[in-house]
Amino acid sequence: MEWQQITITTTHQGKEIVGGLLVSHGVRGFVTQDPEDFQEFLEDTTVHWDYIEEDLLSLKEGETTVTFYLPENLQGAEMLGAIRAGLTRLPGENPTLDLGSLELKMDTVREEDWSTAWKKYYHPVRVGKRLVICPCWETADLNPGDVQVTLDPGMAFGTGTHETTRLCMQLLEDYLKPGQTVLDVGTGSGILAITALLLGAQSATGVDIDQLSVKIAGENAALNGVEDKLTLIAGDLTQKVEGKFDLICANIVADVILRLCGSVTQFMNTDTVLLVSGIIEDRKDQVVQGLLDAGLEIVEQRQENDWCAMACKLKEG
Repeated sequence: MEWQQITITTTHQGKEIVGGLLVSHGVRGFVTQDPEDFQEFLEDTTVHWDYIEEDLLSLKEGETTVTFYLPENLQGAEMLGAIRAGLTRLPGENPTLDLGSLELKMDTVREEDWSTAWKKYYHPVRVGKRLVICPCWETADLNPGDVQVTLDPGMAFGTGTHETTRLCMQLLEDYLKPGQTVLDVGTGSGILAITALLLGAQSATGVDIDQLSVKIAGENAALNGVEDKLTLIAGDLTQKVEGKFDLICANIVADVILRLCGSVTQFMNTDTVLLVSGIIEDRKDQVVQGLLDAGLEIVEQRQENDWCAMACKLKEG
């Protein structure tokens, strides 16, 4: 398997925040280079050294970076899209910290090239009982009763191949009732909102802090002929959302779900179903507690590999 080296530029303050984002998206290892840490190391240990390489001393200069690797395949593209979306949220989630530019650089190919190079790995995929996700440049082999979701995800998260998206789509297929209204928080490529509309939802609202994702979601809605039923909002979580919804889905990450817990119940009716996904197994108990503290009860939990998803409702009484 070939791997792509990716580097994020941040600050001494931001390196832990960026590292936490990577871990929350399944990156198991990364390397941090921080001139401030290296300067402290030199001050503590230089007395014991007779000679220090000039290349080593050069680490005192420059910017703080976090470097990690993703496989050059569809899974890597999914993870990259999710990480990009997460980076756009970080400044708003940490307004008192200087996180730096959060610029993302790729080692061997430009990000623009990577955004299309992975398409060779992306083919029609069956999700759940009758959902088939098909890239717009392919033709799917459908069975009677199948529902095709056509996508050109670009650099937005959500092709249907990542465990978190599959889990949420499976729950959506089971819990959505025709004629319902849907809110999709962190819509990415628009895959969940579009799926809901194709399954019979009356209308859907998709929210994402990333303007690129909002643009891509609109284009994907048009590919599926549901653009007139989908309202897209560029904003942070539910800040610009109004009204109540019959079903709410949020395929994001644990930290953002915990933030969402503080506001999501105001958009729920007594029988609204909340679907949350993007939860890595190590954070599951923390998310469960956050949902319970918000006045919700867990109706169902599902897991695939290291990822968890849940269906919730307001506690009765």
